[in-house]
Amino acid sequence: MDNLQKFVKQVKNQLFVILLINNMLILADWYILDHMLHLNFATLFAALIAASILSLTILPWFSTKYITQPTKLIWQAILHIAPDAGMVPAPDLKRKSIGHDMVMNLVSHVYQLANVVDGIEKTNAARPGDLSKNFVANSLPLPLVVLDKNDTVLFANHQMLDVIKRTDTETVGQNVYSVLDLSFGSTSHQTLDAWQKDVRANRPVAVKTWERVRLNVPATDQEADVPQFDLAAYYNKDNPEGFETMLVFFDKSESYGKDDQALSFVALAVHELRTPITVLRGYIEALEEELHDKLDPETAGFVHKMKAAAQSLTSFINNMLNVARIENNQLTLKLHQDSWADIVKATVDDETLHAGVLGIQITTDIAPDLPAAGVDRVSIYEVLANLISNAVKYSGKSKKVTVKSYLNSEGMIETIVQDGGAGIPASVLPNLFEKFYRSHRSRNQVGGTGLGLYLAKAIVDAHGGHIWVRSKEGEGSTFGFTVIPYAKLAEEKKTGDNNDISRGAHGWIKNHSLYSR
Repeated sequence: MDNLQKFVKQVKNQLFVILLINNMLILADWYILDHMLHLNFATLFAALIAASILSLTILPWFSTKYITQPTKLIWQAILHIAPDAGMVPAPDLKRKSIGHDMVMNLVSHVYQLANVVDGIEKTNAARPGDLSKNFVANSLPLPLVVLDKNDTVLFANHQMLDVIKRTDTETVGQNVYSVLDLSFGSTSHQTLDAWQKDVRANRPVAVKTWERVRLNVPATDQEADVPQFDLAAYYNKDNPEGFETMLVFFDKSESYGKDDQALSFVALAVHELRTPITVLRGYIEALEEELHDKLDPETAGFVHKMKAAAQSLTSFINNMLNVARIENNQLTLKLHQDSWADIVKATVDDETLHAGVLGIQITTDIAPDLPAAGVDRVSIYEVLANLISNAVKYSGKSKKVTVKSYLNSEGMIETIVQDGGAGIPASVLPNLFEKFYRSHRSRNQVGGTGLGLYLAKAIVDAHGGHIWVRSKEGEGSTFGFTVIPYAKLAEEKKTGDNNDISRGAHGWIKNHSLYSR
């Protein structure tokens, strides 16, 4: 006999007992009222009706509670495992009740089904979704890559596969940094790899965009340009489908390529100016040395101004060529042990010539006993010269520029260049170190290329230092940068005679993970 038949038989027996008790109570009531109390017929009939009503009220209440106990236990078991039912306790199955075997069997099946469903949900949650059949992902007219929490490629649409020249089987399941060889511009504060590490440690959801990202792909033509993109990344730590990071690429190869071509053309043009400007400076210096005591004051002033102009043109040429080298990863610095005070004094002496023509005084305040710096003298000279030249150009009516050098609290050699000019608007400050950037205000008042600060940042970064600016409109500007004392440079990076350290000043930074994984 199965549990259900046994339960039905128990219910029948219980109903039989309840009805038997009810009838016996009515008969007992009639016997007492008629044979013992000798009531008249009307009173007897009324008493029997009242007894029947009372039994029909009390007996169903007790019998319902007893007979429905199995249903209550099953109901409680279902609510106990339901996700949206709140904290319902598990039923107590140790107490004997009607249909106990059936209840035990059904509740056991309910729990087993719940475990199966939970296992399926966990498996589905752990298994990444399949985007290969997703219409939107495949039809998106932009290269798209989706990654899991381990940086494994879960999906790459047809546009992405066309760009990287790989098949789906060669891409999906691979680490993203073995598939995408990305290089980021020097103005980018984070590579994709660095950004991912940061958000994984600190944020559940994040969005990031980059401009001028190079995607190095196998080229069939050796002369083909490297594709350049704007990159947008979306991160979701707890994505139920397992899609943690999504990358979308926007092809800007044509527009960015034009910028690069323009820079290359300008660099080629200014390179041709090096020889004539060198000859011109030689003649001016010879003229100044040979005739300095024979020229009248007005002519001497003309010679002085020609020398300052030739020096400014030389700085412009050097800036253009250095920027071109940085953009093509061709600028390598050699860090030597050098006197920082001597470098500052030499730079100030050279810039004093141009400042004097404009009637501006440059003062220096160099802390005594500064340690020797680990610098590439030629390139760091360009940094300081650019900052002083800018201060002279933007000093306005103050007619004074101050250069200070000291050892800061972090043990770095810090140098600041301060002017009392018009200052820089707060909206402009975040973009100052970008290539070709110039404020619309300064563009209309002072000449320049917008490359000096970009170059300065690239060189300072390559030296392991930091460049910064503080400014307020109407109160002048202060630019500062740091270089590392030679003694603090890592010993393992010193070569041969212990006096030469190589550093790269590159405009493009590759993902670290491409080489560390």
